[in-house]
Amino acid sequence: GLRELGYVEGQNIAIEFRWAEGKYDRLPGLAAELVRLKVNVIVAGGAPAIQAAKQATETIPIVMVATPDPVATGFVASLARPGGNITGMSMMAAELAGKQLEMLKEVVPKVSRVALLGNPANSGNAQQLRHAQDAARALGVRLQPLEARDPSEIDNAFAAITTERAGALIVLADTMLVNHRTRIADHAARRRLPTVSGLSEYAEAGGLLAYGSSVSDGLRRAATYVDKILKGAKPAELPVEQPTKFELVINLKTAKALGLTIP
Repeated sequence: GLRELGYVEGQNIAIEFRWAEGKYDRLPGLAAELVRLKVNVIVAGGAPAIQAAKQATETIPIVMVATPDPVATGFVASLARPGGNITGMSMMAAELAGKQLEMLKEVVPKVSRVALLGNPANSGNAQQLRHAQDAARALGVRLQPLEARDPSEIDNAFAAITTERAGALIVLADTMLVNHRTRIADHAARRRLPTVSGLSEYAEAGGLLAYGSSVSDGLRRAATYVDKILKGAKPAELPVEQPTKFELVINLKTAKALGLTIP
């Protein structure tokens, strides 16, 4: 995205890259490190990273990507006028959690009990859960919320799914969970659980279907915010964008293995 706007790393822009590997306790230290380096702008992906950047600086502009609901999480005052040092993109993951449940019910009409896996350490998961619960009530589906703060808790969650005899699974958007998508897909396959998520990576790893806004498209569009800020624009005055590109990905190999016919 930056290249398309005329930026070439090493020539007219330098990028300091930090990655917490899904370990959220490392984020505050990484954010503080970037602030010490006096960078001109911070691009942060996911609610935990945005929160860490927000706590580290009130002056350096922050461009957020892949956040479910930036108003509900307190990152911005409103979409039209963010008001602080943060702007960027909302991925609408909260609203889409209900839509994912609707699609799951279309593909597996007889399902009555659905497990939902989220990470309570991610502030964005609470909004996604709330929308999924609203959709579950409307569809007459019983939702079983389960938590995994770290990879070791994923196995426990699936043991609980087996005990409660859930017939399908929703996985909420979360960096730690998506890092372990193959493990989640393997667990689901062994239990013959149709799985839906908002991130296409899950369907590619073996989950049944994914429906959500395109994170890669959001990252590309984040470059336009960086460009405007480097040219003097104030984050407080740059409206937060809603996604315009959505992806529906269905793994037909998984559908066949589950004995499901996709319309």
